[in-house]
Amino acid sequence: MPVLKADQIAATPVKPGVQRRVIHLEELMTVVIDFDNGPWSVPEPMHQHVHEQTTYIAAGELIFFCEGEPERRLKAGDLFYVPSNKLHTIQLLSEKARLVDSFNPLRDDLLPK
Repeated sequence: MPVLKADQIAATPVKPGVQRRVIHLEELMTVVIDFDNGPWSVPEPMHQHVHEQTTYIAAGELIFFCEGEPERRLKAGDLFYVPSNKLHTIQLLSEKARLVDSFNPLRDDLLPK
């Protein structure tokens, strides 16, 4: 289906205060992640994956951490990218946030089971 309507598709809970919606083609995936559990006193643990990633901050404010780069304070309207296999994470500064992640290739671990 080429359309995902947020008010018609149930979000998948990730953990308390975090939920996501996923749409994808064969080689491109977009994930909308909503947070309502901020602000966080510490960042999430660093992680990495083989997928290239871009992220648009649609709402909220955060600190972005990426291996070998200075930490960056970002707000709604900002974007960041993560090259393949780079350690990275975020720390939510606002109560709520919405991130729009794009991945190539698909992240099978985020597909509905």
